[in-house]
Amino acid sequence: MEEAKQTRSTLVGRRGRTPVRHAPRRPNAGLELWRGSDGQLWARTADRTAAVRPVRCFPWSEPTRFVSLRDGDEDEVALVRDLAELPHTAQRALGSALLEAGFVLAIDAVLEVDEEIEIRTFRVRTGQGERRFQTLRDEWPREMPGGGILIKDVAGDLYLVPSPGNLDARSRRLLWAFLD
Repeated sequence: MEEAKQTRSTLVGRRGRTPVRHAPRRPNAGLELWRGSDGQLWARTADRTAAVRPVRCFPWSEPTRFVSLRDGDEDEVALVRDLAELPHTAQRALGSALLEAGFVLAIDAVLEVDEEIEIRTFRVRTGQGERRFQTLRDEWPREMPGGGILIKDVAGDLYLVPSPGNLDARSRRLLWAFLD
């Protein structure tokens, strides 16, 4: 591990100028990130360990800077100012989670599910409007830590039901048929 470079500053007191050495602030020092066996991104700070999801902050023109890591309750666990400040393994874990997060559509309602021989067709409502997508019959929706449900379609796109309990009764009934 790299040693932190020390900088010099001067304190002025009754005895004159006294040089003081201190390490520069490293905002993500002690932050550990990894992908769990469940595919979820996990973060460990000095205070806690939690499953997190990355949320890009402004400016969006710099996608590797200012990434908020939030737990299932939307509380910020850590703020990554720049991916380059992280160790290589953490950069890879967060980088892949950011790619996935960029292609996840949140489902507000499940309108219809049709089953055919080897395919299921979902018709859902998202924040971006109504969508249709297909899944293989043996590709089941996954319950995520924190309570969400993740569905992967045949193209590899991800659809998330962030709070299944908040769905309307019909949506819950249609979705629950595919969960254990």
